[in-house]
Amino acid sequence: MLDKPLILLVEDEAAIADTLRYMLTAEGFEAVWCATGQAALQAFALQTPSLAILDVGLPDISGFDLFRKLQALPGGRDTPMLFLTARSDEIDAVVGLELGADDYVTKPFSPRELMARVRMILRRHAKPAAVNNAPELHPIDFQLDLAKRRVTACGQPLDLSRYEYGVLALLLKQPGRVFTRNDLLEQVWDDPGESLDRTVDAHIKTLRAKLREVPELPDCIKTLRGVGYALDDTQDLHIVIV
Repeated sequence: MLDKPLILLVEDEAAIADTLRYMLTAEGFEAVWCATGQAALQAFALQTPSLAILDVGLPDISGFDLFRKLQALPGGRDTPMLFLTARSDEIDAVVGLELGADDYVTKPFSPRELMARVRMILRRHAKPAAVNNAPELHPIDFQLDLAKRRVTACGQPLDLSRYEYGVLALLLKQPGRVFTRNDLLEQVWDDPGESLDRTVDAHIKTLRAKLREVPELPDCIKTLRGVGYALDDTQDLHIVIV
């Protein structure tokens, strides 16, 4: 039997930690809980986890400082890490991502959302299978945050205009469905009657250019000449909508 992925959970609030440990165990992971940064350093040194979940507000050290110390340990730079932050603004998130963290979740959060992000990160960091002659397929991870009108592709937030977001969100909600230009105009644009088909084409072009800026992301928007556009559901898509 394959070993279960080990998740290091560093969280000083016991109620939150108990919930997450239960969810992680139910999802097939092995969870090690530490309430302090010092305990986390010791646990990490004993066994390198598959992923570390770090609360930013720990009693003995900030989650950012703990991140730096963990990265200095053997295996630290190869271990994906996710921050939990209690702040309503995104200062902690920006700092964490700039340090090199893989993702962040703001409290209060849905445990199921966190589990989805954990699985997404682990897929992204999974070691490739043995080399063969078959073409290599990469999973395509998207997260669509409807409340914040934000899309993340393979862990990288996309800087989208209003209509670029609207088009991509519509495609992500129904992978494989072909949307005509009129469909997109009516469902995304404020005044569809005042816009032209070429407007849709122009936004698809700029949207594709921004998606190409994500190194791990292949071209996933299909053009059906004379018909419209669709998200390519023949690829390995993993879409989380929150």
